[in-house]
Amino acid sequence: MDRIYINGDEARFVLREMPRLDVHFYDGNVIEDVEPRRLFPVSGGNKYVTLLDKDNKERAVIRDVSRLMPESRELVEMCLSEYYMVPKILRMVDRTEKFGILKWTVETERGVATFTIQNRHNDIKIFYDGRVLVRDSNDNRYEIPDYRKLDRKSFTILSYDL
Repeated sequence: MDRIYINGDEARFVLREMPRLDVHFYDGNVIEDVEPRRLFPVSGGNKYVTLLDKDNKERAVIRDVSRLMPESRELVEMCLSEYYMVPKILRMVDRTEKFGILKWTVETERGVATFTIQNRHNDIKIFYDGRVLVRDSNDNRYEIPDYRKLDRKSFTILSYDL
């Protein structure tokens, strides 16, 4: 079976039950009960999102979520954010280091969090667009959408580890 690509507005997405969707193509075909997952969760953003059925078999691939119709794009993004709950760091509150282990206290959109980072070289990833992904010692992930837009204090605290 050939891979089905969704390039833009040739399909409409309908919410079945969070985070599952139905895909209605304008040629009359329907793919029912699929869940979107990123093929490249760290670097891909909303490009190349696979649609998996209940048996985790790929039914189709969305090349770029941003090219979908607005209602469909919102549904797919909502499902992805439900699956990939990654708190966004709004500001750095404090940072300490002991024996090479970092302890960060940050403010996220979900409140204040304190966590440790075992290895700054492996657990802090900086991307070309200014995005920073952080993995703590419990394998939780956090995101700074653009470190260049942080307030001065947060930027200074973060700069020790970049």
